[in-house]
Amino acid sequence: MKRRFFLLLALGLLAGCQEAPEVAKPAAITLTAEAAGHYCQMTVLEHEGPKAQIHLSGNPFPFWFTQVRDAIAFMHSPEEPKDIAAIYVSDMDVAANWKEPGFDNWIDAEAAWFVVDSKQAGGMGAPETIPFGTEEGAKKFAAAQGGRVLRLDDIPAEYVLAPVELSSTSQLKQDNTDEAVQ
Repeated sequence: MKRRFFLLLALGLLAGCQEAPEVAKPAAITLTAEAAGHYCQMTVLEHEGPKAQIHLSGNPFPFWFTQVRDAIAFMHSPEEPKDIAAIYVSDMDVAANWKEPGFDNWIDAEAAWFVVDSKQAGGMGAPETIPFGTEEGAKKFAAAQGGRVLRLDDIPAEYVLAPVELSSTSQLKQDNTDEAVQ
């Protein structure tokens, strides 16, 4: 009897140690005119530059962001949920231009290359975290607009969480931003 008890106990412990089955990432959703920015509640399409969407586990509707910087701030913010299932960002390698970053050219943020500290401000006027599907595209943009090329996990939390003086940052916007992405 003791032996059977220990055998059942061992089997129960082994079953408890098994990893939970991996849940598939939700797919990116096409950006539409109804999408409102999570923080600003403004229509996402009213703003230039790359966008982002964050999917939380169990929620069929993503949070939309008018700037990629805001999505990365969400990821680092201790006040925000941590059950992030996926983060998608505009792939500026295939964007038509800065004013038209695309509706369906999403790339998983973990696979993207980001340019930070460039001269290019984002759609809300703050410094932007500009995503590219290739390292080459990110380096080309950084060569033209300044900045550093980083992966998602290398973007400092301070870069996206620090206060920004918009009056000086809005001057960063340039008339040649369409050419900068090409």
